[in-house]
Amino acid sequence: MNPDFKEMEKDLESVMFDRDAIEKMVARLGKEISDAYRESIKERRLILIGVLKGSVIFLSDLMRQINLPVEVLFLQASSYGSGTESCGRVQINMELDKKLVGGADVILVEDILDSGRTLKKLTEYFAASGANSVKICTMLDKPARRVVDIKTDFKGYDVEDEFLVGYGLDYNEVYRNLPYIGILKRSIYES
Repeated sequence: MNPDFKEMEKDLESVMFDRDAIEKMVARLGKEISDAYRESIKERRLILIGVLKGSVIFLSDLMRQINLPVEVLFLQASSYGSGTESCGRVQINMELDKKLVGGADVILVEDILDSGRTLKKLTEYFAASGANSVKICTMLDKPARRVVDIKTDFKGYDVEDEFLVGYGLDYNEVYRNLPYIGILKRSIYES
């Protein structure tokens, strides 16, 4: 824990992934993506599409670990609203012009793969938009919560069914700025 974040840290049970673990994970994913697209980049564009807001910090660090030409776009989509459980309806609040991804290799970058509803809908949307390929890169994968059949292509860590915050992950828009990932106390989100 960090003395500069005392106010937020009192709400955490523990730190799951410290800065060092996150840096190693991001470097590994950057290398995996670079290796996977090294040949195709000669023929096609590579576009990272960040799913706002949770992916911002992760995407910022990840794109600096990819040693290939890469474009970056953002969109906002969610199936959560302000709750802790997916409502089942995926809301896309910013749609991208389909021409932006035509013929490109697209990697959807998300903070966590949970129920899978949002990423499933986005994968289908970009596949129908004329992308050459659509892959998924998630910082965390929580398979216990999956309700649709979807897997990540580039994955940081598998995690148990805990409520996680920090490094972009939030609870009611708070805790995103923690420089590590921690487990939020139940008393915070069940009150």
